Amino acid sequence: MAGKAVIIMGSERDLEFAKEIAKHLKGFGLDFVLRVASAHKTPEKVLEILREHEGEKVVYITVAGRSNALSAFVDANTTRPVIACPPYSEKFAGADIFSSLRVPSGVGSVVTIEPEGAAIAAAKIFALEDKRMEERIKAYQKARKEEIEEADKSIRRMKG
Repeated sequence: MAGKAVIIMGSERDLEFAKEIAKHLKGFGLDFVLRVASAHKTPEKVLEILREHEGEKVVYITVAGRSNALSAFVDANTTRPVIACPPYSEKFAGADIFSSLRVPSGVGSVVTIEPEGAAIAAAKIFALEDKRMEERIKAYQKARKEEIEEADKSIRRMKG
């Protein structure tokens, strides 16, 4: 295994979204664990999870919406990469994404709102040291490019 993604959800309501990330991680052959801890309500639990994975080859993927302190809190307390993947919400016209983008100085988490994007970012991080993962990413990218080429061929065959 290249490493492991630790998906930390701010609440159990984020489970379906986290499962979507996990589905894409599986596609790359990446191991993962799902956890629930809140930076606001259970900060000690978040720190406990980070201590559990100290010394392991992990990437953290944080899933929290609304006021996403989780991503910055995790990033500020680990040397491992953190990918913030907040579930998009129409409730505030998408403005809650700013809590993932506008973080304190000294915090360097990556932000994507797509579960697939979070998995790709994690896989690329592991690919820095794992040639097999790099080959999986190349194959994945090739397949996506072929999908576009096929769509173009199909559209070009259409008659007005």
